[in-house]
Amino acid sequence: MPLLFGAIADDFTGGLELASMLVRGGIRTRMLTRFATAEDLSEADAVVVGLKTRVAPRDQAVRAFAQAADLLAKGRARQLFFKYCATFDSTRHGNIGPCADLLADLLGADFTAFCPAFPEVKRTVFQGHLFAFDQIISESPKRLDPLTPMRDPNLVRVLQQQTRHRVGLIRHEDFKAGVEAVCARVEALKADGVRYAIADGADEDDLMGLAAVSADWPLMTGGSSVAAYYPDLWRAQGLVGGKSSQTMPAVDGHAAVLAGSCADRTWEQLEYFERTRPVLRLDLAAGDPAAAETAVAWAAARLASGPIAITTAARPDAVAAIQRRFGRRRAAHTAEQLLGRIAVGLRGLGVRRFVIAGGETSGAVVEALRIRALAVGPYEAPGQSKAVTLQEEPLSFYLKSGKLGAVDMFQRVLGGG
Repeated sequence: MPLLFGAIADDFTGGLELASMLVRGGIRTRMLTRFATAEDLSEADAVVVGLKTRVAPRDQAVRAFAQAADLLAKGRARQLFFKYCATFDSTRHGNIGPCADLLADLLGADFTAFCPAFPEVKRTVFQGHLFAFDQIISESPKRLDPLTPMRDPNLVRVLQQQTRHRVGLIRHEDFKAGVEAVCARVEALKADGVRYAIADGADEDDLMGLAAVSADWPLMTGGSSVAAYYPDLWRAQGLVGGKSSQTMPAVDGHAAVLAGSCADRTWEQLEYFERTRPVLRLDLAAGDPAAAETAVAWAAARLASGPIAITTAARPDAVAAIQRRFGRRRAAHTAEQLLGRIAVGLRGLGVRRFVIAGGETSGAVVEALRIRALAVGPYEAPGQSKAVTLQEEPLSFYLKSGKLGAVDMFQRVLGGG
């Protein structure tokens, strides 16, 4: 049977969040990586391919999306969905536009919408402008992001700088007027030569309306909060039967936290964890070529007594110094590769349960372990998802966005304090 839905996510944490929302909606869903093959598409109605392209150079990101799209084409996916961050995380030099261009051209799609809004975590779009809580994004802490500083809140303008196609706007008032009004707005934009439109997402009603309009489009883009409304629409159309349930096997073994995120919340979680369990803080500025081996040896002496944590996170002034020394991209890549090598070493010590903090870190660890496919648990909270590998000796992952989660979540997920 053809896939009902195939998604490509530009980071692994966000992709897993999307997959978990579909699972909560009763859709048989798998999470795949760039190592997946056509056989991994079986026994699923929806598939999400998680990549690590959010901050990648444009050409590299486009190549990765082309590979993922080729895989999903083998499953004859009814609709492709491009999932990106709720804060868009894309400067004028970003790759969202080029990746969307690739997918639209492959599918022959003459129109699609872009909507990163996630009202549940107070990320909204109004009149094409992105907000975080009550702050316009360019006045929020996101303006200081070390890799994707959001200094222009006008998403129409941001996206227009990334694509050769005209970009328009589907407004909040269109959604308030109903689905027919939104369809009329789309037709008017298309008649005016617009291929892409930023869609307002001021509240859940906007997202419900957008989902209703876009459910049959060959290509849609946005946050997981839009796709969360698709399962009920698919059932109403008879495209899928009753709700399916997915059970994940219990996984035993040692447990570890790997944290690459420098977000304040991750710092708070590590400090809370350190009250009862050991935390190793790695200094990237030291440039130690044996850092991975040293970290694995440190863990080997402590795992028998319970979970441990290893982090490359640094405070803003230290991050700035590292970036000045290595450059932004190289500094981030160095941290991710280091944690990936450590993950491989920890698996050799019998670690089977991982908590990974940070979207880019999650992708780096999963790729270092050469995971192909995962079963996904149902959605529980924003930016936090559970998955278990589909292999003979399974590994469990709890992946979290750096800025989200309760302060005691590492203990609650892994135990040990």
